[in-house]
Amino acid sequence: MQKEKAKERIILGIDPGTVVLGYGIVKEVGKKISLVTLGVIKMGHLDDHGLKLQRIFKKTSALIEQYNPDCVALEAPFYGKNIQVMLKLGRAQGVAMAAALNSDIPIFEYSPRKIKQSVTGNGNASKEQVAAMLQTLLGFKETPEFLDATDGLAVAVCHSFQQNSSAAGKSYSGWEAFVKDNQKRVK
Repeated sequence: MQKEKAKERIILGIDPGTVVLGYGIVKEVGKKISLVTLGVIKMGHLDDHGLKLQRIFKKTSALIEQYNPDCVALEAPFYGKNIQVMLKLGRAQGVAMAAALNSDIPIFEYSPRKIKQSVTGNGNASKEQVAAMLQTLLGFKETPEFLDATDGLAVAVCHSFQQNSSAAGKSYSGWEAFVKDNQKRVK
């Protein structure tokens, strides 16, 4: 009897930011995940917010072209006290989403608490605790220069851990699906 081939997919996880955007890519074969790569996109040297958004779009598009992910998972903006910071983070997330949707790649969103809970079992875990758990789970020793990289990786791992895709955050297969589900936001 021939064994059925394990399902395989590549997941790109993104932790949006306007100074540093973190990303991580995992390969999932059946229920086993392995690290493909992780890193950051730096934008601190850019003064203009529009240029930062352009860089996010171009670099995210390049990652998509290079690694050909089956889906993109993003950390949803959290509620904070500074409205301007939230607006800028929302724009960064939106531009990363646009890059995925432009390539017809489904997107998923997770709250910071959900990501931490999935990776560490504690929704209030620190960035350092998340990074340490990822090192254990995926067997890598290097400590990234920025914890934003492991934050992006955590988003990808969180998505992989979701057994039921209907409970796995909001998914959009393209612009039409996104607009249809967000009619109240489009006016």
